[in-house]
Amino acid sequence: MTKIYIVLLSSFLCATNIFAQDASSDTAPPALRAEFSYLCDQINNLQGGIKKGSVFLGMASLRLNFDTEKAHLWKGGNFFLHAANIHGKSPSENLLGDMQVASNIDAGNHTYVQELWYSQTIGNTELILGLQDLNAEFANTEYGSFYMNSSFGIMPLISNNLAAPIFPLTTLGFTVKWHINQKLTWLNALYDGCPSDFDTNPYNLSWKFSPGDGLLTVSELQYNLASDKLPGTYKLGIFTHNHILEQTLGIDIPQAKESSVLGFYAHADQILWHKDDRFFALFAQLGYSPTPDCVNNYYFGLGLNYQGIFSPPGKDMLGIAIAHERLCEFETAETTWEFSYRYDFSAHFFVQPNLIHIVHPLGTGEVLANSTSLNLRLGLSL
Repeated sequence: MTKIYIVLLSSFLCATNIFAQDASSDTAPPALRAEFSYLCDQINNLQGGIKKGSVFLGMASLRLNFDTEKAHLWKGGNFFLHAANIHGKSPSENLLGDMQVASNIDAGNHTYVQELWYSQTIGNTELILGLQDLNAEFANTEYGSFYMNSSFGIMPLISNNLAAPIFPLTTLGFTVKWHINQKLTWLNALYDGCPSDFDTNPYNLSWKFSPGDGLLTVSELQYNLASDKLPGTYKLGIFTHNHILEQTLGIDIPQAKESSVLGFYAHADQILWHKDDRFFALFAQLGYSPTPDCVNNYYFGLGLNYQGIFSPPGKDMLGIAIAHERLCEFETAETTWEFSYRYDFSAHFFVQPNLIHIVHPLGTGEVLANSTSLNLRLGLSL
């Protein structure tokens, strides 16, 4: 563990030094850029769920980006590293009992590599190879990322139904992004179908592909209206996942059963009104899986965000959102409401209080009493 901290600190100091040297030049931007960020959540369950109480959790991230063209090596190349430390107690596991995971930085206590990949741009096509987070490119929504609940980042149709390469554990993958024109982009990816767990791969630095891992394939079509008077982005996606479930009967008689999941999803981000840096926006998520034995076969999310409502334009945002998932083994569904407000004191520091109300928390395998939590998120970036 100490060695990992030393590597992270050394990388950060080295990158900061190079960044400072390059930034002093007026002729060219830096080839190596470093960014450090820290998020922390204080979750306070007021009623319902498993029990009342408070927990704290946090996530420190270091991102390094090396541009080969700016380094005068070759055109279109880019190396990326994202290392992280996550810590604290899980509010969903200890207090709320929800299935969708109320905090999107809830993942235990680990120091590890989240992403490590190389991308190469050739004309209007970008190729990415390495340790990748599926949610960084696929199945995400710009305005949904404002919220704390995990479902607004990656819908449970993906996170609950398969071992997806998403936070915190990722896998090796190959992604192709084809920018067909200014408005249309087609993304396709192929991933190792079974990420290792922290018990066998504590730092996410041991990568191997076993025949039983299977494959995860994702295809997404994006339509971007950024140049229009009311900008918006619309996405349609499909994913397939298969791997081998190994069962052993007796001592030396292995049997293998193939498990596969098919799913479809749609996302939308749309500005409804804007004036200067103030705007009113909507985001929507919809997912469906026809696979009979899947965990979650239907999900929808919806939210409304208003930027600049109380403060000078662009410094604050107010939002309300709902995430609803239906689990196949239950006769009911879990629904999460989130009311959130964020104020940016500067480009590097923000405060975000919010209220989360969960109807029928299902994370413990039984229906719990509705929970209500009052929470606070702080964010720092350098």
